Amino acid sequence: MKSKDNNSFQEMKKSKFILVRLTWILLGSIFVGVGTIGIFVPGLPTTVFLILAAACYVRSSEKLYNWLIKNKTFGRYIRDYREGNGMSKRAKFIALSMMTIFVCLAILPYSPMAIPNIYVRASVLIVGIIGFYYVGFRIPTQKPD
Repeated sequence: MKSKDNNSFQEMKKSKFILVRLTWILLGSIFVGVGTIGIFVPGLPTTVFLILAAACYVRSSEKLYNWLIKNKTFGRYIRDYREGNGMSKRAKFIALSMMTIFVCLAILPYSPMAIPNIYVRASVLIVGIIGFYYVGFRIPTQKPD
């Protein structure tokens, strides 16, 4: 998905069917909404949902895709991920720290944020471990400039 101008919209094919494109736009907009909520809610990821939104928009609307990719707040992170550049050490450290803190707060029995249901706690722990593994070991770390 690499291109010279950071805009890989031309490399993806838009659907010919308007209903399919509208579905992609709706799904992408939902992901943008959840990602925006993730900015304010600790433990809810932001970048993951925005990457999903970009993947939806690239299949449906060049205008929405460009808006998301050129966004001054998080556009750079989406472009870096889509181009295979990974995350900075600082961003990776913060992400892993936050995941660890909030998963522990959710699963520890005497925590103020403890989840009472054992099955939900187990699910949170499993998803947390998977997320930690993915961010820690699967996403490349950017080399310092």
